[in-house]
Parts: sequence; C-alpha cells; structure tokens
Amino acid sequence: MTAIDNLLADARIPTAPREAFDVGAALRRLAADAAAVAARPHPDTVRAAQAGQRLSVVCRWILNKPDAADHVESLAQEPGAVTADQLDVDGALVFACLLHLTDHRESAQFWWQLAAGAGHRAAAYCLHLHHLALGETREARHWLHEVTDDVLDSEAPDNVFLATLEAVATYVRRTGTSLAGAPTGGLEMEVDRLATAKNGSCIIVQRPDRRLADLLHDFTRR
Repeated sequence: MTAIDNLLADARIPTAPREAFDVGAALRRLAADAAAVAARPHPDTVRAAQAGQRLSVVCRWILNKPDAADHVESLAQEPGAVTADQLDVDGALVFACLLHLTDHRESAQFWWQLAAGAGHRAAAYCLHLHHLALGETREARHWLHEVTDDVLDSEAPDNVFLATLEAVATYVRRTGTSLAGAPTGGLEMEVDRLATAKNGSCIIVQRPDRRLADLLHDFTRR
C-alpha cells in the first residue's frame, strides 16, 4: 500500500446504517409546536385583558370610597333631566363604576362620558381603560390624552401617577384585598331594577334613585 493509500484510508469517515425516518414522531413534534404557537395569546389580547382587570379594580376602589353613596344620593335628588351644570360629577363616576361592575357596560360608558365631559379626569381614565379593553385603541388614546392634558389644569396627573395607579391595580388584583370585593347581590338587583324600568326607547340605565343610594350607603358602611 502506497503512502497515498494510507492517507486515504485514514481520511475515510466511518458510516453507520441510516435509521429509518419516523414520520409519526415528526408529525407529533410539528403538531406540538403549532399548538404552542396557537396557545400563545396575541399582545393585543393580553393588553385588552389587563385593561379590563385594571378597570374593574379602579371601579371597586371608587365604589368603596366613604363618600361614594353621598354623591349617588346627590345625583338621585337632582330634579328633571341631568345637565352638565347640575350634574354631581362624582356621583356620575360612582354610578358608572357600579354599572360597569354589574355588566351594564354601555350605560357605564354613557355616565363616564357625562362626568368626563364635565372635566372629571378619573372618569376619563375609566373611559381610557374601557375602550382599551374593547380593543378600541383610537378612542383609548383620546381619553388618555384627556387625562394627561395639562393645558387647562396645571395639576393634571403625569405618567408617574398613572404608572403608580396601574401598579396598585395590579397589586390589588393579585392579592385579593378588600378593594377587589365585588358588589353584593342586592346592589346588582337594584341596578337591574333600574335597567328594566320604563324609560322610553332609551337603552341606557336611568339615573339612580333614593332606593339605590340607601342600599349603597349600607354597602359602603360594611
């Protein structure tokens, strides 16, 4: 054997019998990969869900404030049609939050808009989260601008304030503190009573009455 033959022998790569390709195993791997991708939620879906959770926490916090029932009582006592000049904007905010928590979302939007139109920034923030939860990013950006715009109000909340509020909402949601308590069945039934009351052709839940205000007083005392 020549030197060239020796070199070629040393360079030969040993081969092993080729294993049969497992088509079934490959298809199972592909199916598992596809399922993992499908199970991963879209970022827009995650953002909407988080906004809805934050809104519920903010609403429950507002509903549990000591003066919440007083403002709803004031709103209930206002005579005739509600105008921007006569409106108890805090009462409209509380009532809207109660409507949201009892699944009357369109009516909640209406009352939030009344309060936000009167300059209530918390109502505008609720509208921001409300539209974000619905995936309506354009409307959500509009109401966030209403929250942060400082042209008319030098005390407009800044990004640090909003980040803190969102952190508190996340903490409450995760720890389940008393702020996350849902409305009682009594409150839900009273709102349903108002929703089914005759109010012409309007689908919006009518203004709260004294009966609801009294029940809300009992709720906040508890």
